[in-house]
Amino acid sequence: MAQNNDADFVQPASFAFDAASETAIPPLLAKYPPGKQASAVIPMLYLVQNQMKRQTGSAWVPTAGMDEVARRLDMPSIRVYEVATFYFMFNLRPIGTWHLQVCTTTPCWLRGSDEVVSACRSVTGIKEWGETSADGAFTMTEVECVGACVNAPVIQVNDDFYEDLDAESTRALLEALRRGEPPKPGSVKGRQTSAPDGGPTTLTTLEFGAGQFGAGS
Repeated sequence: MAQNNDADFVQPASFAFDAASETAIPPLLAKYPPGKQASAVIPMLYLVQNQMKRQTGSAWVPTAGMDEVARRLDMPSIRVYEVATFYFMFNLRPIGTWHLQVCTTTPCWLRGSDEVVSACRSVTGIKEWGETSADGAFTMTEVECVGACVNAPVIQVNDDFYEDLDAESTRALLEALRRGEPPKPGSVKGRQTSAPDGGPTTLTTLEFGAGQFGAGS
């Protein structure tokens, strides 16, 4: 469950969707039958979080934003609070520019996530999970499996995955982020999708031409 200890930051007194968010709302609501608009609560919360990122540089969901979602979806605010506090992808407090979501579950741990964690702490100065670096550039969160086990260890940075990390490549990644030059997401060693380390070993010579398998292929 996400934490919301707001003793050390100020909640905005109000929240209003901006023009970009307003443009996105009708297509979201159109996906659900009349009277079932509450089903849009998760994408609506994402709109709030993304708008806060645009406006403040920090992707998070303030209480006033949750209240506005409740008003727009005609549902009790407490129902929106329940969703936002249950799902870990919603940040209920300001975070750094780069959100380092470090997987330490067994597959990543077996592949060296301890080294990745140590490199993150060394570069950012962060000592505790959930802490933001002194320069405001990084927030570091421990997460459970992000579903990229074959390319472990993995860090999810904001919405992008960086895979096949070790201590050296993690340090290089963080320094690039600090410069505002995020590398291309994916395997840092150039692995092809989820192929074996070192490259594909099967189906490496097949060439499928158009219509090779007959009509309707």
